[in-house]
Amino acid sequence: MIQIPETFARRTIDREADEGRAWLACLPHLVDEILERWSCRPTGPVRHGQVGVIIPVQSVQGTDRASAVLKVSFPHPGNVHEPDALDVWGGRGAVRLHKRDDSCFALLLERAGDGTLADLDDIDEAMAMAGGLSRRLAVQAPPGLPRLGDRTAEWEDDLRKDAERLPRSLPPRVIQAAIATVRELGRDHPDTLVHGDLHLGNVLRAEREPWLAIDPKGYVGDPSYDAITLVRSRWDALSGALDLKAALLRRLTIFADAAELDRERVRRWTQARAVMEAYWGRDHGDPAWLVQASDHIAESLT
Repeated sequence: MIQIPETFARRTIDREADEGRAWLACLPHLVDEILERWSCRPTGPVRHGQVGVIIPVQSVQGTDRASAVLKVSFPHPGNVHEPDALDVWGGRGAVRLHKRDDSCFALLLERAGDGTLADLDDIDEAMAMAGGLSRRLAVQAPPGLPRLGDRTAEWEDDLRKDAERLPRSLPPRVIQAAIATVRELGRDHPDTLVHGDLHLGNVLRAEREPWLAIDPKGYVGDPSYDAITLVRSRWDALSGALDLKAALLRRLTIFADAAELDRERVRRWTQARAVMEAYWGRDHGDPAWLVQASDHIAESLT
């Protein structure tokens, strides 16, 4: 039976309260049941992300899944379409999906390496690699996935309400620029599969391909939506720049060109999402550095 990491258990209870506590109590038995059903045995210690545990496993049947990982996540809405996206990609730029049990939020996945794009010393290289990967992941989306364009009215309404509720958090011109982007570009989304959380830490070094994406949200829309999570990665390297705007635009330009996206759309979506992230972070207790990063990005790109 697995040992649940203490840090993961504490964060889950802090975030999900009694529901999280109840899920954690059942998790070791759930993992054992899935391991037996999928004919796997653990081969290493349990690791974890924000909402799930990851267990390195080996197939006892000696199949092509001889080296894999079992991922079991808390039943969170943000994870519902992860297997759908991975299934569509079929290993193209992302880890392969071997098995899924949607009722348990359980996935048997290809095992990649330990290093990530965030480990690269050259941030320009990391942004270029992420952009190239984004281009490869930008395929026709299947039906049934959540469409970013359907959230336009909600986003605009939230931005206006947040500006009234927190009037001194960001300058009015910054808010208005974000609202304009949502209104003007929000419904103009292509039918493209979007990762939804493509930060540098969600791209793993691998052998089958140099880099493979993990943990997609599975949206339909403009891949420019993903730029905010990339540009905010390795914030420590940006925060000390003498010219923050120039440094931000350099990162975005490298990403946009590698992803074959329009530079101005990337800039506008990054600015708008930074405003939304700044407000969301204030409401949900994000670390101070993360809220400040969103503030600086929103103002610098206005």
